Order: sequence, then structure tokens, then C-alpha cells
Amino acid sequence: MALIRLQTEHFRNLTGDGVDFSPAFNLIHGENGSGKSSVLEAIGYLGLGRSFRVHRHQAVCCHGEKRFTVFGALNNGATDASDMVSTEVAHRVGFARDLADKETLLRHNGESVRSLSSLARLLPVSVIDPGVFEIVGGSPGKRRQFLDWSVFHVEPSFASLWQQCQRVTSQRNQALRDGRMDDHLLRVWDRQYGVLAEQVTEARQAAVTAFQQAFETLLEEVETPWVDGLKVDFYPGWDVKQSLVDVLVSHREQERRMGHTLYGPNRADLRLRYQGRPVAETFSRGQQKTLVILMKIAQGMVLSGLGKQVTFLLDDINAELDLGHRAMLANKLHELRCQVFMTSIERPRPDELWREDSLPEYRMFHVEHGRLTEE
Repeated sequence: MALIRLQTEHFRNLTGDGVDFSPAFNLIHGENGSGKSSVLEAIGYLGLGRSFRVHRHQAVCCHGEKRFTVFGALNNGATDASDMVSTEVAHRVGFARDLADKETLLRHNGESVRSLSSLARLLPVSVIDPGVFEIVGGSPGKRRQFLDWSVFHVEPSFASLWQQCQRVTSQRNQALRDGRMDDHLLRVWDRQYGVLAEQVTEARQAAVTAFQQAFETLLEEVETPWVDGLKVDFYPGWDVKQSLVDVLVSHREQERRMGHTLYGPNRADLRLRYQGRPVAETFSRGQQKTLVILMKIAQGMVLSGLGKQVTFLLDDINAELDLGHRAMLANKLHELRCQVFMTSIERPRPDELWREDSLPEYRMFHVEHGRLTEE
């Protein structure tokens, strides 16, 4: 599915006018502060339930307002006999946040829904912005977030399973911090945590295997000097030569001193190595950017193979990628039939991104003072 119409109320500096988009490529340009990133941020709310730029809902609400809303219309992703993507509305979705009551209202085709995951599955949103490059050099949490986005869209039960695992982890952490620690109670939490950890890890491993296959296929298609020495391995969060429960018992005193869980799926990681050394230590900044872009494309390949259309939000990538890498990214996303929103300060030149004989369907927009105008 693709987002074919967007409307907002009291979101950043956006005027709130409804805008129709292409189910393929949407090229958006305007000066700094004009509202380009805010458009992508609003779209992100429909697929992520949050901003990819800030942590607090208050930051995206217009000054003086206590509520903001984002509405979207999605197509069904079908194509007709001429291979054109349908622009007929199949789903209407909405996200509203009341800042005073701290309540979130979700809507799907006029009905209230309780779970954000039901909306997120309709619109898989993948963000490529300057912050995404921390996947390589940042903390393991950044890579878990990258991994779990895939797991969520590949395995429908993962969201509920991960929530259960987090609740048990929280309870277990509380028991570890309790000065009168009850060993019997902790063993109960250990067993529950162990069962959930195995299920979470199984789902993650399946998603990693699919990602690795797509990634290897992609590396065969691109020219990079570091392909042969690159390895992407999944670390589940503990040494799987032992059961997690046994690991927890043997490290009881260590966890008790720290006051939180040190082993298990909350410590999982994607380990990126080149010739046996961490990529963050061996790759240049430019190489790390290329690697992250390829990893994002591989994620899109996995979902495309499952019949799902990903909506990519490319925020000001001209500042991060040279023309050659921008063209590579644009062409790969075109091959995957993804929906793409791409922002830049300068007016994009489609002829620099695609050959004339492979030019995709696209719309061009200019943003000024929060208003989008199609050119």
C-alpha cells in the first residue's frame, strides 16, 4: 500500500491543506525551515506512531494548541493491466494526540482502533535521514531498532510477544533492585523470561536470515571494494551454548549489583564486521553511509518479496550522499516499486537520478511556509 493523500491539523508549521501524492516517487524541495521535513515527519506518524526527529509529541504540535492530528488515505497496492498503481482509496487512517489528557486516538476507516501496530502494518515506513547512519557507529539499541522493524513486518505476532518480554524484563529488574530480593520470585521471572526470550530470538533469527539472503544478493549487484570481507551476524543477547536461564543463574550476583537484566533479547545486536574487525572502526564515514543505505534497501527487498510496499522517507540526503549514491538508491527503490518521499533544498533533477528510458512516475512539490504546491 502507499500513502496517496495527507492532511494535518496543528502539526508543526504545515498549513493543513490536503495534498495528493504519487504512489511512486514524490520529490519535495524548499528552503530550510519551509516544512519539508515536517511533511515526512507527519507521514512517519501514520507508520511509526512517533516522530523520527524528536522524542516528545509536544514538539510537533503548533504553539498554543493542545492537540494535533494526521490523516492519511492509502491505496490497496494493486496494479492494472497497464502496470499502473491504483490511486483508489482503500484505507483511511488517522493519528491524533491530545497533549492535555496525554491520550492518543487511532482511526481506521472511521473506526477507533487500540493498537498502533494495526496502522503500522498498513504503511511500512522506513526512514533514511542523517540520524540513520548511527546504525553502524551507534549503540546496539540502534541496530536492535533496525532489526525489529523487519521482524515486526515479517512476523505478525512479534509486537505482542516483544511487549510481553519487556513487561517481564521490567518485573525482573524490579526484583533485582529489591534489597530483600526473593530468590523464589526471581526464579519465576527467570523461567518466564527464558520462554519469551526463545520465542523473540526465533522470530529475530528468521528475519535476520531473510535479511542476510537479500543483503548478499544486493552486494552481488553493486560495486564496492569491501564486499568480500564483510559479515553481518546476529547476537541474540547471550551465549546460546547455554540456556538463558542457566546464564541468568550463573550471573545472579553481577545482575544484582547492576540492578537490571544483563543478558537476553534486550541485549541483542547485529554485529557488523569487516575482515574480523568492527565496521565502525574500519570503515570511513562514506563507507558507513553506503553500508547503511544497502542495509535499508535489503530490508525493502525482504518486504517486497512478501508482497508489501515500503514507503521510504529520504530526508535531506543530498547533504549526506553524493550524486552517484543518490542515483543508486533511487534506482534500487524504483526496482522494488517502493513509494518514496525525497526532500532537498535544491529542486531535484530527475534526469540525474534515472536514465530517460527508466524514468519512474513522480510528482514534484515545492514547500514554502508550510504549504506544498505541486509543480
